[in-house]
Amino acid sequence: MGEFKHLVIVKFKGDAGVDDILKGLEKLASEIDAVKSFEWGHDIESPEMLTQGFTHAFMMTFHKKEDFTAFATHPNHLEFSSKFSEAIEKVILLDFPAALVKPPAA
Repeated sequence: MGEFKHLVIVKFKGDAGVDDILKGLEKLASEIDAVKSFEWGHDIESPEMLTQGFTHAFMMTFHKKEDFTAFATHPNHLEFSSKFSEAIEKVILLDFPAALVKPPAA
C-alpha cells in the first residue's frame, strides 16, 4: 500500500481569522513527526458555481495509515481541531490510501 492522504476542503465563516488558522495548521504539521508533508491552497480560478463556496484545500500526506492515526489522536491535533471547527462554515473531509499513477518528474 502507498501513502495515506488526509484532504480537507473548507468554506470559512466570514469572521474567521483565516491567517491565524493557516499559521496554526503549518505549526501543527511541523510539530507532529507522523506528518510526511503538508500543502494547502486558496482557490482563485474556479467558477463560483462549481466551488459551492469552498475556498481552501489542505492536504497532509503520511507514510502509512498508522501514521495518520497517530496524527489524528495526537493531543496537539485534538486541541487545534476545536479551534479549526469553530472557524469553518462547511467542510469536506476525505482520508484515503493514495494510488500513485504518475510519479513526480525527477
